[in-house]
Amino acid sequence: MESYDTLSEAMSALRKQGYTQDFNLKENRVVCSTGKYNMHHHEFDIDKSFRFDDDEDPSGQAVLYAISSSVYNIKGVLVNGVGIYSDSIANELLEKLK
Repeated sequence: MESYDTLSEAMSALRKQGYTQDFNLKENRVVCSTGKYNMHHHEFDIDKSFRFDDDEDPSGQAVLYAISSSVYNIKGVLVNGVGIYSDSIANELLEKLK
């Protein structure tokens, strides 16, 4: 199983694996940074996820998701905070995928 010490290390490795898009959350969708793709929960899969915890700084806690879509033939990454720093929209959307 893949393991990374830092968020930036994981993102770099995923880029080399073809996860080149940067995804963000907007309402109930995942959108790429260019705005070209707006994907609903049934249009993408979470291939991998990595949690990063910085015990000294709660704002340094995050989850990195490697996302792919066979509908749009794209792969990319999405970063979401943890705990009080998480995006409530992200949690709702990701909860649908469990």
